[in-house]
Amino acid sequence: MKVPVTAMLGLAFGALSGAGAALAAYVGDPERGAEIFRKCASCHAVGEGAKNKVGPHLNGVFGRRAGSIDGFRYSKALRRMGDDGLIWNGETLDAYIENPKALVSKTRMNFRGLKEHDDREDVLAYLRQFSDDPQNIPEAEPTAVHEVDLPPEVLALRGDPAYGEYLAGECVTCHQAGGSDEGIPSITGWPEEDFVIALHAYKRKLRPHPVMQMITSRLSDEEIAALAAYFNGLE
Repeated sequence: MKVPVTAMLGLAFGALSGAGAALAAYVGDPERGAEIFRKCASCHAVGEGAKNKVGPHLNGVFGRRAGSIDGFRYSKALRRMGDDGLIWNGETLDAYIENPKALVSKTRMNFRGLKEHDDREDVLAYLRQFSDDPQNIPEAEPTAVHEVDLPPEVLALRGDPAYGEYLAGECVTCHQAGGSDEGIPSITGWPEEDFVIALHAYKRKLRPHPVMQMITSRLSDEEIAALAAYFNGLE
């Protein structure tokens, strides 16, 4: 049975607001975070009088919907994620600064990410000082997944394009096999690893789109690899 998109979106936004009920202590070192943030400062400003640069300013970033600063030219991909319900909090910011393109595949943020967990904790502790009432900002529930850390054997799976074509019937009801991205992002010709990471991010409910979460919850690792191989091979 197909579930209406509007109903699924309503459920998703309800879940997002419910997740904000739990508070979590944040254990980073803001002074060390300020030093690490120098890597980000060529593109992002934060603090009194901060303005947009190459990237948006980061004042008030905690609790802000992705892609929502008026006047800043975001990528289509980030705006879509915001429209789908992506809110910047400890969980989503941690995932984004670890690997921006794992969370938002076509982001314009050309940064390889902070791979060390402690570095990310410290930077986020620093940034929290510039959001309203940082000690009371709702975080994701403690059991939430913080990143898409796929085992090497999952990334190494080689999918069968023919099986992927068989599985793709549900996908192409929205995503056009010909590559059109009118209203729905194109997935034609995507690099296989990017495709696999994106679908696992939906499956683990890190990416917020409720319909994609529902669809990927039914897919095995092998089926995701097959879909990646099929769509990668399309012209």
